[in-house]
Amino acid sequence: MKLTFRIPGPLLAFTGGRKVVEAEAAGADTVEQALGQLWRLYPGLRDRVLTEQGQVRPHVNIFVGVDSIRDTGGLSTPVRDHAEIAIIPAVSGGSVPNSRAQASAPRM
Repeated sequence: MKLTFRIPGPLLAFTGGRKVVEAEAAGADTVEQALGQLWRLYPGLRDRVLTEQGQVRPHVNIFVGVDSIRDTGGLSTPVRDHAEIAIIPAVSGGSVPNSRAQASAPRM
């Protein structure tokens, strides 16, 4: 089974700068098994993506195609040949209001 992994910028140091990792993963029927192949190739990634208990870290999202594994069965989500698995760090925070726009806005 051939899989494609998309690696985010913050984790490129662990893949030698590779944004896309293609791997053969014979017998990988689930995301957990597919990720196991990625960990074999790049062991430093595991602790950045999974907790010590083997669960996906809260600030990390994993997608199979366009579907988040949080909505499709977690690490038990099935994968098919030629699946694309993307590791996406969560983005949070707010914005700083534009001071000129705020100053010219009418006050209520």
